[in-house]
Amino acid sequence: GGKGVYMKLELGNFYVKEIVFGKETSYSNGVLTINKEEALDVVKEDEHITEADLFIVKPGDNVRLVPVKEAIEPRTRVEKGPIFPGVTGDLMQSGNGRTLALKDCSVLVVGKHWGGFQDGLIDMGGGGAKYTYYSQLKNIVLVADTDEDFEKREQQKKNRALRWAGMRLAEYIGSCVQDLEPEELETFELDPITKRSSKENGLPSVVLVLQPQSQMEESGYNDLIYGWDANRMLPTFMHPNEVLDGAIISGSFMPCSSKWSTYDFQNFPMIRRLYEEHGKTLNFLGIIMSNLNVALEQKDRAALVVAQMAKSLGADSAVVAEEGY
Repeated sequence: GGKGVYMKLELGNFYVKEIVFGKETSYSNGVLTINKEEALDVVKEDEHITEADLFIVKPGDNVRLVPVKEAIEPRTRVEKGPIFPGVTGDLMQSGNGRTLALKDCSVLVVGKHWGGFQDGLIDMGGGGAKYTYYSQLKNIVLVADTDEDFEKREQQKKNRALRWAGMRLAEYIGSCVQDLEPEELETFELDPITKRSSKENGLPSVVLVLQPQSQMEESGYNDLIYGWDANRMLPTFMHPNEVLDGAIISGSFMPCSSKWSTYDFQNFPMIRRLYEEHGKTLNFLGIIMSNLNVALEQKDRAALVVAQMAKSLGADSAVVAEEGY
């Protein structure tokens, strides 16, 4: 049988009640302390970052954040390795082993130059707060500028230096819980499809079809899957744990209401919901990762491959989710 040899993800959670600046980046009894100078050194490892500052905002603060470029949950791997394989470090299997996460908080990256439709806006207080769940989180906000002059007047920016700075910052902050025992441990595990119990096999089977943002022909804009541009991809079968554990990073689009940030992938609500129902009301087969390419032929090809894969996997039904409006 497949017992013990397949993917098992343990997410060890730490629930952040307060974030403060202090001498040492550390976590204790719900309080996350960040050494601001050290954190900014990590941000400035990229020479393209020309200025940077950190702020702490919490729910109810009379603060508007704009233009938001990215949102990331701070995490660290117990067995070491990058949080985002193929992006912030070497390729490795995500979705297996133990990852530690700082919950109820996020790293938000805010730029100095806005273009147009891509700009995220988060109100931490007032009437606008109800339109985004980031207003309910304690946020470490990186406000930074870059020397990427060619982008300053572009409506659609790649924001590469800013986004990667946010990921490095999230890894740096997450690393402070590396040697601590988590407050809660969640386990995500599915048997290989051919090794499941007759009870599981007797339930309606469901596949989750995800279409990450991949509309741009030029590289540097789209979501990356293990570092690979989703525009260049045919639909592929993935384990849900991979998505929950950093296999995908968000592209350059970041309106908070309509695009999936990296934080959204790390905490994908529909994946969690399907896991909850697995073995009870349904048999969760896994994920078909598709694309959102624009040309009709590319759409047709992707649709053919998705349909074939779903049928070959024996799916009775599919949940289809598209990144975008």
